Amino acid sequence: MRLSKGFVKHLSRLTVETLRKKGLIELSGDPAAAAGEVEKAMIDDLSVEDRLNAEVRQILKAYEAEIERGRLDYHTLFSKTKQKLARERNLVL
Repeated sequence: MRLSKGFVKHLSRLTVETLRKKGLIELSGDPAAAAGEVEKAMIDDLSVEDRLNAEVRQILKAYEAEIERGRLDYHTLFSKTKQKLARERNLVL
């Protein structure tokens, strides 16, 4: 995840407060609880790319020998594999 958890927490509180002030949402409960739910959703969404990167690294382990011999470029393979999986899964990164 490229953003720190502290920043995501701040951003979620700011999002809830801004939506409330603009009258786009109406809260019946605690704003902090709503911000916590927004924070969880943001972290889940931001973690998708981390999980995808880990999966791509795992897939590329099968080609480790060819990569080490210089037949394949790791960064190119990583990028293309990641793009392919993201496209297949309809992920927006």
